[in-house]
Amino acid sequence: MPSNSPSPAGGPRDAADTPHGPTRPRDPSAAPRAATAHPAEPVQVSAPSPERADLIDPKPSPALRDQAPAASPEPTPRGYRAVFAVREFRAVFAAHLLSLLGVVVSELALTVLVYDLTGSPLLSALTVALGFLPYLVGGTLFAGVADRYPARRVLVTCDLICAGCVAVMVLPGTPVGGLLALRCLVASVSPVFTGTRMAALTDILGEGDLYVLGRSLLRIVSQSALLIGFGVGGVLLAALSARGAITITVGTFLCSAALLRFGTRDRPARTGGDRGGALLKESLAGARVVLADRRIRALMLLFWVPALFVVAPEALAAPYADEIGLGPAALGLLMCAMPVGHIAAELYAGAVLAPRIRSRIVLPVAAAGLLPLLLYGLRPGMVLTLVALALAGVGAAYIIGLDQWFVDAVPEELRGRAMTLLTAGLMTVQGIGMALAGLAAEFLPVHRVVAGSGAIGVVCTLLLVREVSRTARSTAPADGSRTEVRDGADQHMTSG
Repeated sequence: MPSNSPSPAGGPRDAADTPHGPTRPRDPSAAPRAATAHPAEPVQVSAPSPERADLIDPKPSPALRDQAPAASPEPTPRGYRAVFAVREFRAVFAAHLLSLLGVVVSELALTVLVYDLTGSPLLSALTVALGFLPYLVGGTLFAGVADRYPARRVLVTCDLICAGCVAVMVLPGTPVGGLLALRCLVASVSPVFTGTRMAALTDILGEGDLYVLGRSLLRIVSQSALLIGFGVGGVLLAALSARGAITITVGTFLCSAALLRFGTRDRPARTGGDRGGALLKESLAGARVVLADRRIRALMLLFWVPALFVVAPEALAAPYADEIGLGPAALGLLMCAMPVGHIAAELYAGAVLAPRIRSRIVLPVAAAGLLPLLLYGLRPGMVLTLVALALAGVGAAYIIGLDQWFVDAVPEELRGRAMTLLTAGLMTVQGIGMALAGLAAEFLPVHRVVAGSGAIGVVCTLLLVREVSRTARSTAPADGSRTEVRDGADQHMTSG
């Protein structure tokens, strides 16, 4: 379905899920209290009698030392392996792969189909732009769905809506206007799906490190789609017509819906079940409450602002390649460099860094993440440009720690709406950033536009980092202690 996807539902958890459920860690003081509530009689340990002392060998024989323990318990999985040990997450992950494939292939095939029908580059480009613009509408007006209805029902319904829209696109009689309208509908559903899935992950994985790593895995898949998704779509379009390629995506959406329906548990709605009242009013009210909170607003902007500026080199990759005299093959490398850096940094942060370290690097990495774009001011050649783009991708590693801050800051009853709004804003600012970069490049050299985007972005991010630091201090407990984290990730910077 939309470029991000899991659900909170699922059948009974198996043994692998048990250690990772969304329960709070036990109070360290609870175990001692339980142990001493009914003290047993003291047990007297007597020394061995002198006549039996010769039978006690203080050093085990080599044969005994070499024997393996009879039944040593298997080590508890950690890191990303611990996330995959949760059965419900495996279903969500597989559904995300399928729905993401459906989105990428349908976008590419629909662009080709519209161009074949009209011969208009403008309408073909508009098809791509419609993947961004409706996010704001859908994420703002329909955000209440994420908390108002059970998450599994929302996710499955969204997948079925996407499958239905794509099925109508395939019909030969569907006019171009109808194709664009259906594209808008799919894009409007996407933020609801993504926000609901993000909130549902806290039910499946808890609100601690497993949630952060689960979001990271889904984001890595989304980034990988930029590397291989369009390649798969290109292969399909080489073997099939545009409508034939779109037909395949109907099956991917239906399979995603089936995985979510039968692979996840049915949990109640966050706001107490289906309720009457205007959905639009509830969605807008939730958005006002979320944005009125200074801490949540600052964290949300820290997701959005760097994304607004980091898309400039991607939007202008083709003009920049032409400016420095590179060919189509080099253009492909320019498009891949930033996702490669992002994936590598995210994998390292998730697999190697401890949660406390990931939290500590959020603000420094966010502040420095756009600095590599300043290298464009030198009008660099191929190699230095690839380095700058890869480093800019590495800068997105701050998001993995920011995910934990955000889920800690948002009240549970607002979580679905907050995460839907987060997703909608993230996609919208990326579309705006691309449009602004293209507009600026009409009047200025491309390398200056990218460098200027990096410079402005660094200044804006530094101001935002200062605000996030202030809100962290203002929300800290009076005694200075840190609130304990509870145990149980878009196309570009997301998420999802």
